[in-house]
Amino acid sequence: MKILLSACLLGVNCRYDGGNNRLAALTDRLKGHELHGVCPEVLGGLPTPRVPAEILGGTVVTADGRSVDSEFRAGALAALQLARMLRPDLVILKSRSPSCGAGEIYDGSFSHVRIPGDGVFAAYLKKEGFRVMTEEEALLALPNMQPSIEGAAERSEK
Repeated sequence: MKILLSACLLGVNCRYDGGNNRLAALTDRLKGHELHGVCPEVLGGLPTPRVPAEILGGTVVTADGRSVDSEFRAGALAALQLARMLRPDLVILKSRSPSCGAGEIYDGSFSHVRIPGDGVFAAYLKKEGFRVMTEEEALLALPNMQPSIEGAAERSEK
């Protein structure tokens, strides 16, 4: 199975604070699958580390009040181009992120209040019909995910 993931879930230090969200329980379950990491925020030209951002009224703003909406949207579009090229079977994204949050994001008050909604990249993916879930959903939905022998044979023939 071809899977596109938030790069931070693979251990890439691209989070706003310079760290990552590596989740061994998830990456262990995905061994043997074709994994591709992407960070829309980095693709949009944002530095690591960077000031935290949330979506407020449909615009991505930083905790110090600056709009970074254009960077988030440019990065999401670049990441969407990658998804279109790769055509993954599944996209697993970091929950509640202003880029990757799927189904739930923070409300823009920087007080950890959660609201229904999608991050910029997640919204673009869903609009185009990609199968999207958060890492939390993936852990529940794919508890014993193993690559199929047929899928491995098909990949080796390409």
